[in-house]
Amino acid sequence: MEIKGANIEFLGHSGFLISTKGERIAIDPYNVSSNVGKVDLILITHSHYDHCSIKDIRRLVKKGTTVVIPADAQSKVMKIEGVDMQVIEIGDECAFGKIRIEALPSYTLNKKFHHKKEGWLGYLIKINNTIIYHSGDCDKMPEMKKLTGYGKKDNNFVALLPVSGAYVMAAEEAAEVALLLNADLAIPMHYGAGVAGTIKDAERFVKLCKESGVNAALLEKI
Repeated sequence: MEIKGANIEFLGHSGFLISTKGERIAIDPYNVSSNVGKVDLILITHSHYDHCSIKDIRRLVKKGTTVVIPADAQSKVMKIEGVDMQVIEIGDECAFGKIRIEALPSYTLNKKFHHKKEGWLGYLIKINNTIIYHSGDCDKMPEMKKLTGYGKKDNNFVALLPVSGAYVMAAEEAAEVALLLNADLAIPMHYGAGVAGTIKDAERFVKLCKESGVNAALLEKI
């Protein structure tokens, strides 16, 4: 899906490929297709196997690829030779060419997984006037209110949100988040990989978003 100079493709589960004229960025690749190709930058939200998958990172890296990770994923990524690993924490910002990355908090409130104390990440990716928010594995967090100013200005604020329930928020809560964020486009994730969530969760999310006036789209896995 083309969004003002950035093409967004779904890699499955919580994984996405964002392509610009000069860069290819993968986020949380898990069980990706062999035809995805190499990327310039990989963003990892946290150390769980379905988000920090060593075999998938190995498949996508090339000489010069940078892998951005929270601290607790460092020992896993160190097993991969030749990558430029950058450890960041909540509040950090970094630039890759003309692309700016900001690390945001990502956690659940009432579940035994993804505690706030872990310091795991969501990412705000700024490509020219396009802003893409990958929330990571989370519930509806108070910090999300700080992002509401990005939407409905240039129709370029995209929110990638988990919808599976169980380990993260379910479709109903995710639709509330999409509305809260004032997102110009909301895309569901965290489903369909045999970990948690099904296509029905994603479809319900899209339906609920549209009922509340939020543009939402279901992307096919590449």
